[in-house]
Amino acid sequence: MEHCDVAIIGGGQAGVPLAHALPGAGKRVLLAERKHLGGSCLNFGCTPTKAAITSARLAHLARRGADFGLRIPTVEVDFGAVIQRARNIVDAQRAATERGFAGKENPRLIAGHARLDGRDGERFRVVVEGQAFLADQVVLDTGTRSVIPPIDGIGDLELIHAGNWLDTTELPARLIIAGGGVIALEVAQFYRRLGSDVVVIEMGPRIAASEDGDVAGLLLYILEREGIEFHLEAKIERVEKRGGGIVVHIAERGSIAGTHLFVAAGRKPNTDDLGLETVGVTTNRGIIAVDARLATSVPRIWAAGDIRGGPMFTHTAWDDYRVIFSQIAGDGSRTTERVVPYAIFTDPEVGRVGMTEAQARQSGKEIKVVRFEIRRNSKAIEIGEPDGFVKVIADAATGQLLGAAVLCHEAAELVHVYIDLMNARASYPVIRDAVYIHPTLAEAIQSAVAMLG
Repeated sequence: MEHCDVAIIGGGQAGVPLAHALPGAGKRVLLAERKHLGGSCLNFGCTPTKAAITSARLAHLARRGADFGLRIPTVEVDFGAVIQRARNIVDAQRAATERGFAGKENPRLIAGHARLDGRDGERFRVVVEGQAFLADQVVLDTGTRSVIPPIDGIGDLELIHAGNWLDTTELPARLIIAGGGVIALEVAQFYRRLGSDVVVIEMGPRIAASEDGDVAGLLLYILEREGIEFHLEAKIERVEKRGGGIVVHIAERGSIAGTHLFVAAGRKPNTDDLGLETVGVTTNRGIIAVDARLATSVPRIWAAGDIRGGPMFTHTAWDDYRVIFSQIAGDGSRTTERVVPYAIFTDPEVGRVGMTEAQARQSGKEIKVVRFEIRRNSKAIEIGEPDGFVKVIADAATGQLLGAAVLCHEAAELVHVYIDLMNARASYPVIRDAVYIHPTLAEAIQSAVAMLG
């Protein structure tokens, strides 16, 4: 059996950069990927969805032409071309990722499903499509897949979900979305802006459940204004095919007819066929238990990305590579004790970092909370994007930011000002007393902070 210092199972946003970095530290590396490099982000998540959302936004802006003094009499959507553009971008980025391994023996890329197969002394046996390797250390980066809930009749339908939406090249006439989280909201607006009737069914009392009520409430208002229909506190009992379409039956609410069903009910870890039991790696409902160093219950086996629990974002998976590199080939100082921001890529976007207002009030700290309405920012008015607000939560005693929510045009970009401040552990006067360019949306970031005093 061939020997390597580190075997990486899964070529996601942690696995790929780690495979490239470790040889520079003298490690012989094997990377096994069963399908496509780049993980969910490149292949069906961040990359194609943001490409498609851009097309939908252009259609939306064209319909608003009169608001800007323009006559655009008709807007025609070629849905197949929208999907093909997204696919082309995926193909190009995937090919570039693959070229990074071409002709290299270290790191060595092997295509195929890999799994652990016990130990051989102090080393771990890794089998890839029948070929066995011995590894001193193993990194697991196998990602997640869409959860398909056990709803009566769901197995009879051809479902759309986060993993296969690029396969649907005809615009759904009436799309029903099961779920009201981030994926559901982004795709709901995408399909609606391109011409679908869209219905969102959410079990909970509000959409975007991890956000404060004012953020979720305004987001709901904006999406409803665009014609998306929402049913909250609604439980799907069963689904069925009917007359070339589908019918979704909701407990105590009746039924809703549609042409397609998009399931956005969460993510499930791809750990059920990794052979974890052969070496004793501890899991909880498929999630691999790790510590702050991303070490599993078995020494010298590490887990990165969505399968390790915690925040499931591309940027945290990428930072996981830096954590694990620090442990395997560095000084071990880097850990997952970090500031983790995220965004919801609706239009307007939501950019978030740190505590919500609700979490801050529950923390027992003395806090200051301020909210600046975006319509008070001159650039927002000038570009025709007055919806939203900036909310900042600060520690009243130290002046340090505890969290922020930015709901406005380009919020995912703007929130980085707060991210940097929190990483620097600086107090908010750093922003308050700076000179910002006028007119910019970034002034709203400063205006909110100025309200703290």
